Amino acid sequence: MQKYLIKNAQIVNEGTIRTADVLLSGGRIEKINSQISATNGAIEINAEGKHLLPGVIDDQVHFREPGLTHKATIYTESKAAVAGGVTSFMEMPNTQPPVFTQELLEDKYAIGAASSLANYSFFMGTSNDNLDEVLRTNEKKDRVCGVKIFMGSSTGGLLVDNPLSLEHIFEGTELLIATHCEDERIIRKNLEAAKASGRTLTAADHPIIRNEEACFESSFYAIQLAKKFNTRLHILHISTEKELTLFGNMLPLKEKRITSEVCVHHLHFTSEDYAQLDNQIKCNPAIKAPNNRTALWKALLDDRLDIIATDHAPHTWAEKQEDYLHAHAGLPLVQHSLPLMLHYVKEGAIRLEKVVEKMSHAPSECFQIRQRGYIREGYYADLVLVDLNQPTTVSKDNIYYKCGWSPLEGTTFPSSVTHTFVNGHLVYGKEGFDESQKGMRLEFDR
Repeated sequence: MQKYLIKNAQIVNEGTIRTADVLLSGGRIEKINSQISATNGAIEINAEGKHLLPGVIDDQVHFREPGLTHKATIYTESKAAVAGGVTSFMEMPNTQPPVFTQELLEDKYAIGAASSLANYSFFMGTSNDNLDEVLRTNEKKDRVCGVKIFMGSSTGGLLVDNPLSLEHIFEGTELLIATHCEDERIIRKNLEAAKASGRTLTAADHPIIRNEEACFESSFYAIQLAKKFNTRLHILHISTEKELTLFGNMLPLKEKRITSEVCVHHLHFTSEDYAQLDNQIKCNPAIKAPNNRTALWKALLDDRLDIIATDHAPHTWAEKQEDYLHAHAGLPLVQHSLPLMLHYVKEGAIRLEKVVEKMSHAPSECFQIRQRGYIREGYYADLVLVDLNQPTTVSKDNIYYKCGWSPLEGTTFPSSVTHTFVNGHLVYGKEGFDESQKGMRLEFDR
């Protein structure tokens, strides 16, 4: 494997920024020092003026394979991920068929091993009647990121709304449980009321139908179950001010049994953006009124929200152009999450060290990922070089999602990803992509 010597980098790691050299060898970070002499066989990269970050770990993506590959594949979306500085991802089970058995779960790992340019892990799916298969995941808790429960409407029979099934899953699962929390009864009631108005519904109705109450009631219920059974619970894509009352910051992340995530689109867009973007930003849970975004930012900065992720969910342009009720919900975001957060660094909304904490360190700690998420000697060399002063504009020419579009198209970010290393391999740089090495299956210290 090729060695690399990164010289004069501004290393952003564990709350500090310092200038140093980093030697990569054998897929790992071999040495970090203020001055490392030229090493035989090592390719030198002059990182003067650039910042070196640990690779982003995205704990929630939908890469659509198998069964929905007209939208995306593990290969295409992992390629987009590394172009955006994401070196590891955890992918959701709502594919076709849904991941309801251990055999189907391992089939996805086989696809990842053969095609993913980033490191990968896959969640086990749940339904009202696959408890035995879910509990078999306990035998793989060092090799599987977690169990996913949709506690709100989804596709492919993945909705778990039977209270007895939920209790059995929460009681018996030894892995982290990640939940999509929206109360299906409230959503259905709101939808019927909206339809009864007789007017044509649009994307602007989405946060009214999938409102704050639907999110809060479901999150509150999940937390009650987790406390009852002392389950390790991680609630995905928090989108409301009201839900934030359920989370605390009195404990360090390592000691929390209940953690939370916020997604970049809920930090960036508000309901005011439906007028321009319409179904492009239709997603579940919905993007809501501006007060929610303000509250999410506050909770992110004071550590009530633990992780920044994307919920990357690509659909074809045609699927997004259908009328509101039939347009598919989800946004493609994995290539642009880090550049978007670097925009907010430039705006003064968040410190660069905090971005690294929430996008790299915290996912590693939350999921107990083995030897990733930090720039430390001996750790895997998952690294990203960024130039904070090199603007880049999102256009169809540089979007790598298979769906070929982005709600951020036309946006100029003030910063750029210039190099991405996965396990010490320079997979993305000024020469484009080097696909000669695939990512690795993530392992967990549990």
